[in-house]
Amino acid sequence: MKIIEGFKSAKAALSRRAKESSDADEREQAVRQIISEVRRRGDAALLDYTLKFDGVKLTSLEVGREQISNACRKADPELVSALKFAAERIESFHTEQRDSLLRESAEADLGWLIRPLQSVGVYAPGGTASYPSTVLMTAIPARVAGVKEVILVSPPGSSEGVSPVTLVAADIAGVDRVFSIGGAQAIAALAFGTETIPRVDKICGPGNIFVTIAKRLVYGAVGIDGLYGPSEVIIIADETASPEYCAADLLAQAEHDTLASAILITTSRPLADEVNREIERQLKQLSRQAIATEALKNNGVIAVVVSVDEAIELSNLYAPEHLCLVVEKAASYVDKISHSGCLFVGENSVEVLVDYVAGPSHVLPTEGTARFSSPLNVTDFVKLTSLVNLDKASLKELGQAAAIIARAEGLDAHARAAEKRLKTNTERGKQDA
Repeated sequence: MKIIEGFKSAKAALSRRAKESSDADEREQAVRQIISEVRRRGDAALLDYTLKFDGVKLTSLEVGREQISNACRKADPELVSALKFAAERIESFHTEQRDSLLRESAEADLGWLIRPLQSVGVYAPGGTASYPSTVLMTAIPARVAGVKEVILVSPPGSSEGVSPVTLVAADIAGVDRVFSIGGAQAIAALAFGTETIPRVDKICGPGNIFVTIAKRLVYGAVGIDGLYGPSEVIIIADETASPEYCAADLLAQAEHDTLASAILITTSRPLADEVNREIERQLKQLSRQAIATEALKNNGVIAVVVSVDEAIELSNLYAPEHLCLVVEKAASYVDKISHSGCLFVGENSVEVLVDYVAGPSHVLPTEGTARFSSPLNVTDFVKLTSLVNLDKASLKELGQAAAIIARAEGLDAHARAAEKRLKTNTERGKQDA
C-alpha cells in the first residue's frame, strides 16, 4: 500500500472527488429499459432477464415452502446454529433500539403516531456468492419494527433458484415470501408489482451498481433505505496497535470488492511500515487474493500524521462506512467523531463482528453519506403521522395568527377556514352567556 506523509497530503489523497464514469449514462439507460419492460410485461420480462443475466431458466419465480424446508433440513447444523445465534443478537439489539426510539405521543393535543410499514422488499445479493447475513441484517429489523409482510428477492445461483443457505436465513428471519430474482429487474418488480410479485412500500438492502441505479430511479414510487457503494474502512491507530490485526482488518474490507477502500491513518511511521509488510504476508493466505490486491492498489492508503486529532479530522472529512479507533484510551476520542456509519472502539471491537453477529445491521452508509444518513435500523421500517386534537380554547389561541399568516401569503381560503370557526365560537359564547 502507498504511504503518505503529513496531514495536507493525506487530505488531498482522501478527498472524495465526484466520480465520473464513461459508461454511467449507458448503465442508467439500460436500467431504465429494464424497469420499463418489467412494468409492461411483468413476470415474462423477469423470466427473460433471469435467463439473459443469470443464465438460469426458471419455471417459477417464487420459492415454495417445501424448498425452504428442504434447505433447512440439509443445512450444516453448525452454520444453522451460528445463524440463529446471530439472529438472536440482531433481534435483541433492534428490540432495544425500538423500545428506546419509537415512543408515541398521542395523549396531548399535539403529538405523533407511529405505524409500521405494511410491506417491505429485502434485496440480498446472490448468484455466484451467497449472503445469508444480509437477509438477517435487513429482515429482522423490519420484523422488530412490526412490518406486516417481508418479501425477499435474491438472484438464482443455479436452476434450483436461490441459494439454500439464503433460504435458511430467510426462514430464521421470518421472511414471508421468497422470490428467485435479482438485479434491476427485481427492484422494478418490488416497486411496481407483477402478476406474481407484490408491490411493496419500501425496498432495502445492498446490491451491485445496477441494483443501486434501479433503487434511485424507482424512488418516489416506493421508499428506499439508501444507495450503497463499495465497502470501506478507516483504521485510526497509534504505536500501541497490533500491525497483524490492522493488516487483517484492512484485508477484510479489501477482499469484498476491487473497488473497496482500505485506509490506515496512523501517528506511527514504524507501524505503517510493519502493517505494509504484514499485508504482504497475509495476502498470500487469502482465497480472494487477486480481489484484495486490486482493491489495495486502487483504494488502499496508509497516511502518517502527527496526532490522533489530525487523524480524526481526516476521518470526519472522509465520513467512512466503518471507523476503527485502535489507539490508547480510545473511548476518550468518541465524542470527537462526527461522521461514520459504524464506530468500533478499541482493539476488541472487531469490524467483522458487526458484519455477522454483534447486533447492529451491517447495512451502512457509504461513499461519504455517513455525513447525513444512518445505518439501517428500526426507524427505516416505520412512519410517523402527526396528530392534532385541538379543543376550542386552542383554536381561539392559534386561529387568528394562522389567518394573518395565510392572508400574507395570499391564501384567503386558508384564512377564512380559521376565521369562520373563530366567529362561530365567539357567537356561541355570547349566546351561552
